[in-house]
Amino acid sequence: MKTESHSINDVLAKNATSFFIPPFQRAYAWGKNEIERYFSDVLRIIDSELNTKQHDKLEHFFGTVVIKEEKAGFANKSVVVDGQQRLTTTLIFLIALRDLETDTANQEYINQNYLTNNTSSFQDKIKLKQVTKDWDSYRSLVNKEPPKAGIIYNAYLLFTRLINEKKRSNPTIELNHYITAIQRMNVAVIFLDERPFKGEDPQIIFETLNSLGKPLTLSDLVRNYVLLNMDSTSQSDIYEKIWHPRIESVLLENTSEFFRDYLQFKVVGSIKAVSDNNTKEIYQLFKNFVESKFNSHKDFINDIVRYAKWYKWITTDVVNDTISNDSIKNREIIELIRNIFHDIKSEAFKPFVLGLLEYHQSGIDGLKLNDDLLISILETIRTYLIRRRILGLTQGENKNIVLLCDKIEALVKRNTSMLDLLTTMFYRMRFPNDVEMKKDLESMNFYEGVKKYAKFILGKIEEHNTKVAVDFRNPKITIEHIMPQKLESSWIEDLGENHNEIHKQYLHNIGNLILTEFNSEIGNKSFTIKKSKLNTSSLNYRLSVVSNDKWDEASMLNHQTNMITWLLATFSLPNSHQETSNWNTKVVEETKFSPLDNDAGDIAEGNKPIEISIDNKKIKATTWQDVFIKFLHFIKENPNYDFDIIIDNQNDLFGKNDVILNWSSLSLLIENNIDLTSRYKSFDGKLWDRIKEINDDVLFIHINISASTCMSRIANIMNKFNMSENSVEILLK
Repeated sequence: MKTESHSINDVLAKNATSFFIPPFQRAYAWGKNEIERYFSDVLRIIDSELNTKQHDKLEHFFGTVVIKEEKAGFANKSVVVDGQQRLTTTLIFLIALRDLETDTANQEYINQNYLTNNTSSFQDKIKLKQVTKDWDSYRSLVNKEPPKAGIIYNAYLLFTRLINEKKRSNPTIELNHYITAIQRMNVAVIFLDERPFKGEDPQIIFETLNSLGKPLTLSDLVRNYVLLNMDSTSQSDIYEKIWHPRIESVLLENTSEFFRDYLQFKVVGSIKAVSDNNTKEIYQLFKNFVESKFNSHKDFINDIVRYAKWYKWITTDVVNDTISNDSIKNREIIELIRNIFHDIKSEAFKPFVLGLLEYHQSGIDGLKLNDDLLISILETIRTYLIRRRILGLTQGENKNIVLLCDKIEALVKRNTSMLDLLTTMFYRMRFPNDVEMKKDLESMNFYEGVKKYAKFILGKIEEHNTKVAVDFRNPKITIEHIMPQKLESSWIEDLGENHNEIHKQYLHNIGNLILTEFNSEIGNKSFTIKKSKLNTSSLNYRLSVVSNDKWDEASMLNHQTNMITWLLATFSLPNSHQETSNWNTKVVEETKFSPLDNDAGDIAEGNKPIEISIDNKKIKATTWQDVFIKFLHFIKENPNYDFDIIIDNQNDLFGKNDVILNWSSLSLLIENNIDLTSRYKSFDGKLWDRIKEINDDVLFIHINISASTCMSRIANIMNKFNMSENSVEILLK
């Protein structure tokens, strides 16, 4: 590797050289702000040139360009590993200058020196080969053909406007001034040695150069990792024939999440959701996995192409592919997958179902999952999820469900069942039985409590009873309150003297709800009118309503009994599990989790900590306030962290500026509100009135917080210091 300082003019005007931007690189992305800043830098250089009093003419450092050179016949092909945005912007600027120039000799000068290369191995002789998405528009601009609309053309139009505006305000500025400016825009050019075993890994250099600025997505990093070390011909071939059409075009915005869930299935480990804060961490895990499990990057590509298709079935709302050759079972499988991931919106089961589909479609080690068993497993998952959501139980799913991925083989061999797996999980992950469900459904605010799933649940009840599909996703199908939200005189008469109490108790209860096709038409109407309208409905369980002469408490209780019975039958358990404890209570449950986990707050609530581990140092902590205090104390005493950053950014981190206070500030607050005495503790866990001598610099921490707030505060600090997920872990009992 060698680094040289060049003007960007020298780089682009280099004879017998063509530039190749790998097709997997990001498309051109500079917008109005970046281009205006570029043009402003150009003008500052020109102003320096025109200023006769300024002897040291201004130059501008324009960043880094990384090039890997390949031989291509008589010409050199320079593969642009990094810096394509700068090169492309400068060339678009030059095209705009050419097109506004009236002197044909000057136009040809720009064409010959910057835009084309007669020795190029490219058929069209254009000097810079753009990424696939930008190529047509860029080529048209170079060839003076009508360009396609898009970001390349927008950049060209903006440069054209800026140049014209400057010409009107200062006619003395000519083409040579702009060329001079480009000659004074310097870049650090890093040339990578193409010889093997020189210790120059283009991928490592790419990652290092992109460690600042707008973060790369996990998809960007994986794609570049897989393709960057190949020669440019192989890169183009694989990207255009396999990677783009069979991975990126299939998965679209879900590509990064796919790589994370694919990895979770393969390593049977919980990995936090992809974000800007943890992309690099997940990417490193991904690299380690690929390097340990695959002989070549091509083997890895062949593997993920298959899984990408299965993942599309999970993430696509409407699947038109054939999953099963049996048309009836195909519809059933597609509907179950849609229920789990789009109606219920489970994230936790994505890696697990991805594995199921691999066993179902391709098989692993000769084992294949048949249609009937797949349907049975998916039905059990759906029942498990909807029962837990009715009871408000979602905590721990994202962390623990993925661990079931190593049980798929046993499921396929029928050594266990999905029901057995889910009913032997620990209490916090329990599979609610009929007794629990009935108790909660009788008293709960069903309409508000499960609002996200209510239409789905009611639709599935109808389907179960009639064996006819219900279009519950249609916005015209709505949930109707039979007893309306506002009582008119006829309703008060039907309900009797306790109408207010009945209305309050049953309004949103499942015993007062029904799906209808005409909610807006019957709204607050009397029961007689509603009953008449419901008689025309195609929904079967309307019969539970229209069989009543009036709609009072007894009617609602009867409808409630019917609806609960039907719900439990729709999302059913075998008789043996309907009243038993469907969870493991025989072992002491200890759970380790990170404050950065998506469901950290849910996991913490209702549980007690045992210890907090920070940078592998284990510290006993038996309350959540204790966890928060000891975490802050560790950060304060550790030279690797600047505690003042927390002090100075409390509003951003905690949403308030008084979480950590010195004694002088706290004492003023206490004077105005004596109740604050019990809400702050020192770093040694003492209330202020238990400390014999307090100086003004002693710090106190607000500790009147919930478990979830504790997790949120610690997570915000971890993100501030770029701490990894595993750097802080909490053990629960």
